[in-house]
Amino acid sequence: MTDFFLYSADSPIAPARRCYVVTPHDSNPLPFISKALRAGGDGTITLRTVESDADVLHPVRNGERIDVRASYVRATGTNVSVIAYA
Repeated sequence: MTDFFLYSADSPIAPARRCYVVTPHDSNPLPFISKALRAGGDGTITLRTVESDADVLHPVRNGERIDVRASYVRATGTNVSVIAYA
């Protein structure tokens, strides 16, 4: 398959190159820093961004996209499924 953008520079506002289902964990970081997270239901995502010192409980609606460079999605406090775009 030809990828016309293979040698294009990546940036936080460029389309995601990876998409994966997040397994929330209280101590393990995400495998890739996200560009965005999508909520799979109404509830809360507990996350930490790449330059934060503290977690944030973010209320979400089903299908909502959060444009965030997250390094962690915590199991404690997260009660929805999460998809990450990186």
